[in-house]
Amino acid sequence: MPTDASQPWLARYPAGIDPTPKIAHASVVEAWQARVTANPARPAVRYFDGSLSAAELDAHADAMAAELQARGVERGDRVGIYLQNVPYYPISLLAIWKAGATAVPLNPMYQGPELRRLIEDSGTRGVIVARGTDLETRASLAGTAVGWLLSASSRDFQTRDDPRVFTGPGEPEPSPDGDLGAILVARAGQRPRPVDVDLDDTAFITYTSGTTGPPKGALNTHRNFLHSVQNYAGWLELEPGDVSFAIAPLFHITGLSLNAGIALLNDATLSMSGRFDPAVVLDAFREHEVTTTIGSITAFNAFFRVPAAGPEYFTTIRRLYSGGAPIPPSTIDAFRARFGPYLHNIWGMTETTGGGIAVPPGAAAPVHQPSGTLSIGVPMQNVDVEIIDAEGTPLPPGTEGELVFTAPQVIPGYWRNPEATAHALPGGRLHTGDVAVMDADGWIYLVDRIKDQINTSGFKVWPREVEDVLYEHPAVFEAAVVGVPDEYRGEAVAAYVSLRDGAAASEQELVDFARERLAAYKRPRSVVIIPALPKTATGKIQRAALRERPAAGSR
Repeated sequence: MPTDASQPWLARYPAGIDPTPKIAHASVVEAWQARVTANPARPAVRYFDGSLSAAELDAHADAMAAELQARGVERGDRVGIYLQNVPYYPISLLAIWKAGATAVPLNPMYQGPELRRLIEDSGTRGVIVARGTDLETRASLAGTAVGWLLSASSRDFQTRDDPRVFTGPGEPEPSPDGDLGAILVARAGQRPRPVDVDLDDTAFITYTSGTTGPPKGALNTHRNFLHSVQNYAGWLELEPGDVSFAIAPLFHITGLSLNAGIALLNDATLSMSGRFDPAVVLDAFREHEVTTTIGSITAFNAFFRVPAAGPEYFTTIRRLYSGGAPIPPSTIDAFRARFGPYLHNIWGMTETTGGGIAVPPGAAAPVHQPSGTLSIGVPMQNVDVEIIDAEGTPLPPGTEGELVFTAPQVIPGYWRNPEATAHALPGGRLHTGDVAVMDADGWIYLVDRIKDQINTSGFKVWPREVEDVLYEHPAVFEAAVVGVPDEYRGEAVAAYVSLRDGAAASEQELVDFARERLAAYKRPRSVVIIPALPKTATGKIQRAALRERPAAGSR
């Protein structure tokens, strides 16, 4: 690691944060067992009106791990989890790790070829599925290496049956291969055979979101996961009894590491309420006395559309973080004005096993004056960052270049993809593909993805700069800017926006609004108002999908 003199961001750390913490355990299972031993009675999971103590969760994981081993699961085998945020998710994770296997989190929205592609690529042996989905899933996976589908009910571990979440007349039929509810009863008290794993074993294969190309399987090791969880828990100054709400889906690295991981591997509680519904989430904040969560800005924006939502739902919150995309300054101000807490930016990738750059707790992110971009933060513990040019030469402060990230939480590579590994991780340093600027104090400002740059009439335009201007218009709820083919300019700047509930604005009005605030070559030549912007399941706006839409005529 470079000396402190070359890491000016360390001066931004609060006094209690250790910049170079060491992990204390040899595997995730060992870390989990230490947590259980320290306080077995602490609620580990809360789910509507239900609760599981650390000891109860551990016993369920033991029973399920014994079942997996009875089905032939061995060290290094892959087992898929195809569920929403329900208690069977942490049970399955812990059971898979206790069996020595590797978890493969799967997006429940994937179907047919999308799901099959990940299953075939990972060589998954079996999958945990939601009740009622096994027939369709079985048809999609016919002919793959999957030998069994175990079903799990989202109604278990609670009695409220909130009609906003649990719809339909009754419980779907269990999978004929087995149902986790029955398995936990049948194997209650059983424990799996001990399996030796080490820090370099793969804890889970997490597939990238596919916003920049076909999904790749990131090999997140036990070492990566422990470093990521420890760093973020320390960054939050997590305390015994804190409650982390899983606002991000647990199949995504943010939910898995930074919502669930920090709760499971510390003396804290993981709160969850199934698939995201903003009104249900706000009720859980209040009922479970949630102290922290991290999610996409899309999720936080959804709270604005809950009419009764106000500061009373956030009284126990100490830390809120938003990742996935930088937050426009106007959104930060609007959120704080209505709800109270400050939304801290955080940046990370699947390849960094969660976070890596974040606004220190209690600090307000500065704005990059030349562009108006809000900082994504400073490098977190054990992280080193450089900004480089196209030849790989480090650039001085204030200069745009590619963000290169080095840390013990960076994956060793991609599953069965040496070409992608060599391209993104030469020498173990992650070349992110993000264009960024670091100032002299260590604050980092994300400009954009390299491949999203627009070249119009020979001028280079970054979508973020145009989007941030559009967000200043009071009627704009979400905005995305892309380059579209243009015979005269080569590419033209095109914007797509959705409007706030009850707000009104014309496309021409938004074009004029941007024209008054941007250089001529940067202003959008067209603005298209649509009901909602296309997004991934984790809330990232899909610019690629917008490029395929017909744009309005150039102006």
